[in-house]
Amino acid sequence: MFDRSVKLFEPADLGALHLRNRIVMAPLTRTRAGERGIPNDLLVEHYAQRASLGMIITEGTWPVQEGRSYPGQPGIETDEQIAGWRRVTDAVHERGGTIVMQLMHGGRVSHTDISQTPRIVAPSAIAAPGETHTATGKAAMPVPHALTTDEVRDTVQGFVQAARNAIAAGLDGVEIHGANGYLVHEFLSPVSNVRDDVYGGTPENRARFAIEVATAVAEAIGADRTGIRLSPQHNIQGVLEEDDADVLATYTALAEGLAPLGLAFVDVLNADVAGDLVQHIRRTAGAPFVVNSGFASMTTRDEAIALLDAGHADAVAVGRPVIANPDLAERWEQDAELNEPRPELFYGNTGEGYVDYPTLSESRAA
Repeated sequence: MFDRSVKLFEPADLGALHLRNRIVMAPLTRTRAGERGIPNDLLVEHYAQRASLGMIITEGTWPVQEGRSYPGQPGIETDEQIAGWRRVTDAVHERGGTIVMQLMHGGRVSHTDISQTPRIVAPSAIAAPGETHTATGKAAMPVPHALTTDEVRDTVQGFVQAARNAIAAGLDGVEIHGANGYLVHEFLSPVSNVRDDVYGGTPENRARFAIEVATAVAEAIGADRTGIRLSPQHNIQGVLEEDDADVLATYTALAEGLAPLGLAFVDVLNADVAGDLVQHIRRTAGAPFVVNSGFASMTTRDEAIALLDAGHADAVAVGRPVIANPDLAERWEQDAELNEPRPELFYGNTGEGYVDYPTLSESRAA
């Protein structure tokens, strides 16, 4: 039975972004863009299939070559990449969808065999823990080049140009990736950022890079088309935030820096999105708020409904259920059975586990 009284299925406007419902496709790395990072027929079909969601946030897309983290990850730097993304956005818009691009500079989470650049970069010359997968097999995470003060400012401009390229490709907006242990997040943590210039040391200094990126991107394409993703205390990929007082000070400084911008949205990934820290970020930033509670566990329909009905957010970002159910909004609205995700196929270079999940109508007809 349809239930249109539930807030999750109501439309919303986040800045200039119109959502037909409040279910957001979380950014999901899927490694299907080939060696040159150009969106292809598979990406066109994948995103078009999910156009009925309130908003699609694309997989993390590198703004500059040395920010590429994974083989098969798409970029938004070259003319060919822009043209490829234009095909994606045209297909999504033809189906009435809204799509924004996550701009993801991987920072130290990469390898020169992946980026095909002379170096990878980070706030400090501290390697990420563990290994990464290159085209030729596993390799230890290398020690990155610590960006100079001037290079940090140049990196901000790389985000700006990427945002302009995204708009040129027809994206409705962008989300700056400030989460999950990648470059912007690396600046926020006192473990991955041991700088002694204006971008390190105090919580305010460690928040500076994220604020400068958001400010510059908002000025370039409009704050009402700019969002940012954060994952406070996610403690992933060696970007540790284990001191509660420091975390509160850092994310307060960040949220206070974002507040004057009038962003389209702030998107927070956290296991306790209704908790004090996340809701403090929401109140301080003062922007429309998207939450993503699922990482170790999947976000359920009941949880998404409860989060919005309790007023903890304006929209809910969902990952694995969207991978397996291109028509998740319809399925959730009807409280229908869901396809099960196939994790062994999350990453790859074929359509299997990517564009072959059946819709509800297809399942019922089978």
